[in-house]
Amino acid sequence: MAQRQILCGCQPLTATVAKFAGFWKKSAALYCENGMCETRVRVSDLMEMLTKVTVSKEGAMLPGQQLRMLRERLGFTLRDVELASLELVQRYENPKYWIPQSRLSNIESKGIIPNIYRLQAFALIYRCCLLELLGWYGIQAGAEPAGEPPNTYIARDLSPEFCDVPVSLDPLFDPRRTSHLRRMIQEWGARAFVNLRKLQAQEFTYGYVGTEDYTLYPLVLPGSLLQIDTARTRIEPGPWKSEFERPIYFLETHDGFLFGWCALLSTRELQLQAHHLSGLAARVYRLPDQIEVVGQVVGVASKLRSATLNGPRGPAAPRERI
Repeated sequence: MAQRQILCGCQPLTATVAKFAGFWKKSAALYCENGMCETRVRVSDLMEMLTKVTVSKEGAMLPGQQLRMLRERLGFTLRDVELASLELVQRYENPKYWIPQSRLSNIESKGIIPNIYRLQAFALIYRCCLLELLGWYGIQAGAEPAGEPPNTYIARDLSPEFCDVPVSLDPLFDPRRTSHLRRMIQEWGARAFVNLRKLQAQEFTYGYVGTEDYTLYPLVLPGSLLQIDTARTRIEPGPWKSEFERPIYFLETHDGFLFGWCALLSTRELQLQAHHLSGLAARVYRLPDQIEVVGQVVGVASKLRSATLNGPRGPAAPRERI
């Protein structure tokens, strides 16, 4: 037996409802708490009234209700959804995609949270975006990452659906002159990433400099983002007029990712060199057994901050051979 509060013309009503096999018995009684009130509600109206009380406090429908509305809008019955989920079971050879009719009814009416496989099945069957369904359950896409990894790594594509980009610039904007970029932007707009991917060159990837990676400090600060041209993997011998002209390389080892200046000691040996102010020693690796060149860094984005070093660094240690 379940007690539910439903609005009456004079004051809240209490519905005493008996539940059996997922259906409301016809003997369900609805009465007003006011003994002088003779209000009665037909059983046919009971489901509609009980559905209204499952709406959240903010006025938004609960995820199960939204799934039910989406299913009914497409004309699917419970049986249709089950048969479609069995097709996914065969396609992916995974029984976790199966959505029995009884389970679907519980998801829609009782607030049961589906597992990730059934949520993906809903997205495929109902022709909607998985991120939208996740949003119904409070999982927001495009959230800011948490924590700052201490090690350098390759940035993974989080694949957000939309991003805000400048869509209109001030006509007086002159790229030859230094200016306040935000003031030059007249309008921001959301654009789907799928439409922007054609502008992305396939030879570029992106790396992140760990918060404890001071290899090229102060030239490249910890926490910087790196744009890497994967087509440039040959180590250039130089000479260079300054350290700003010297190419920076992004590399991968068995233990993780590194970046810095490189020099070839031989056809089989590569020396990774740090900035002389970083206090770090040069390291030697064997090619290609111990290290591989991912590409050359062609762009750096970083924040300037007053305190980047955790403490004073001692003199550079002698070079070590690995």
